[in-house]
Amino acid sequence: MAHCIDCDTEHNAGFISTRLMGTDGVSLETAKWVEVFEARRFTCYYFAGELDMPPERSFLSPEAHFRHPEIHEINQSVFGVDERGRYLTDQIQLLKNKIKDDLYEFIGKFDIELLVIENALAIPMNIPLGLAITELLSEIQLPAIAHHHDFFWERQRFLTNAISDYMRMAFPPHLPGMQHVVINSSAGDQLSLRTGISSHIIPNVMDFETPPNGIDEYNQDVREALGIEKDELLVLQPTRVVKRKGIEHAIELVHRLGKKAKLVISHASGDEGYQYENRIREYSRLMNVDTVFVSDIINDHRGLTPDGRKIYTLNDIYPYADLVTYPSTYEGFGNAFLEAIYYKKPIVVNTYSIYAVDIKPKGFSVIEIDGYVTNAAVQNTLKVLENSKLRERLVNHNYEIASKYYSYKVLFNELSNLIVKCSGCSYDP
Repeated sequence: MAHCIDCDTEHNAGFISTRLMGTDGVSLETAKWVEVFEARRFTCYYFAGELDMPPERSFLSPEAHFRHPEIHEINQSVFGVDERGRYLTDQIQLLKNKIKDDLYEFIGKFDIELLVIENALAIPMNIPLGLAITELLSEIQLPAIAHHHDFFWERQRFLTNAISDYMRMAFPPHLPGMQHVVINSSAGDQLSLRTGISSHIIPNVMDFETPPNGIDEYNQDVREALGIEKDELLVLQPTRVVKRKGIEHAIELVHRLGKKAKLVISHASGDEGYQYENRIREYSRLMNVDTVFVSDIINDHRGLTPDGRKIYTLNDIYPYADLVTYPSTYEGFGNAFLEAIYYKKPIVVNTYSIYAVDIKPKGFSVIEIDGYVTNAAVQNTLKVLENSKLRERLVNHNYEIASKYYSYKVLFNELSNLIVKCSGCSYDP
């Protein structure tokens, strides 16, 4: 258990989300936050609808998952329309009360003193969960940090809805004792403008103090497993297959490079349907680009598929990438950008707004496109691919900058100050 140096009191933190499992951005960043809390001598416990955390410190609430059948039914009913019937309101309230009961049990079971809410009060993937957390905190006034990764107003599909009253109440709530954290300056500006809530900016980070592991005995056959021939480039698109990732730009770029290459897409479509994936498959055929979807053999842990194939992590794939494409039209921050820098890979970036405002001014050297692929971008990509000295100079420069602005040290310093503010105690480093 953790001890405060001032009062010798044990401290427990409870992390809450709809899902804490896998390689999505929220789960990955939560794991980094947990490291800081544990370094500050907190014992961390977890509440979600899907978990791969230590069982003895986990509380599974099935209704907290956004894929729970009843939650999915609510989401299908309240977005894209502007009114709801009484039955739907009653259904939301019933599930809210069930989740709130689970939250009370979680807090009591593990003697939670500080809550960290991971995106559940920012984006309405699970409306009853957001309402339950908000009511709970109103009733017991437990110190809380709300870690917001992306807000509902940043997603087109949430803008027309029948729950504007719930949005104002809980996404996010304006409560005493709650500290709000955003991952970029634009989100902080919009949060303040729309709600009057002030926030702290803590960007996503990578462990730049510890270089990546690279190639080992397990992952030495990655190119073979992905079907990459010896004379073929591996162009990695390390994202989900959703519209805002702009993957058609990566396909066009690979086509215009005029080199033998495979475009490898690491993640599946996820929660936004498969229409865009079908579009990408069709566009790849039209552009004669060999695009492979490998989410079935990439996971957050090594292992075997049901048919006996090896499962790799994304960390196993990065060392083999010749180029990383990141042509997103919108990102809350840009984890894949930092990953490419961490693995010292050249990267093609669409100048999405957060990159332009928060990341680019730091001085990174990357290949840029601005909404579409230009001949200049193609030529710059070819120069980097064909000139090893230029490539090495660029990736080392980027690593140095990222180490300064987006390292664990930055996270530790910023989050430590917030923990002290919330807990009222001081801790040994």
